[in-house]
Amino acid sequence: MRYGDNSCQLFIGLRDEVRELRETVSTLWSQLQEQKRKEQVAFGASLGPYGQQGPYNTEITLVYKDVFVNAGNAYNPTTGIFTAPVRGVYYFSFSGHHRSSRSMGLRLFKNGQQMVTVYNHAAGNRPETATNGMTLQLETGDHVYMRLRANTWLFDNENDHSTFIGHLLFPL
Repeated sequence: MRYGDNSCQLFIGLRDEVRELRETVSTLWSQLQEQKRKEQVAFGASLGPYGQQGPYNTEITLVYKDVFVNAGNAYNPTTGIFTAPVRGVYYFSFSGHHRSSRSMGLRLFKNGQQMVTVYNHAAGNRPETATNGMTLQLETGDHVYMRLRANTWLFDNENDHSTFIGHLLFPL
């Protein structure tokens, strides 16, 4: 075999390897971008200018219809349910506003189990707001949502007093 033939074979082999490496890098880059997109999860919503919610004779899931941000589209403004798109640690907080002539009770749920709550007893006739929050570890597909306790009520208006927010702190 001549020296030139060997060099040509070597060049062709290297060229093919470079092509494969480029394809691998391109695939990995696309996967990384998709993962980063999934990790951009944050929402903030309020009940909005819809007035009073409750009292109802049974507990209900609250639907926060005025969505300010929904990065990752994990919050569903039709159902009021946040669905974790990736396994990770998330932070959620909520606030509830009402007139203290009636009780207000809110509960943050994860997959049907209460995580944290606030409850304001009827006392007087003044505006009151209560807040709470919690850091939760979620698996992909876990559901987080707010419930209004039976026989309590909640109020909101154009000032967006009653809110529900959440965001991914970091993936696991």
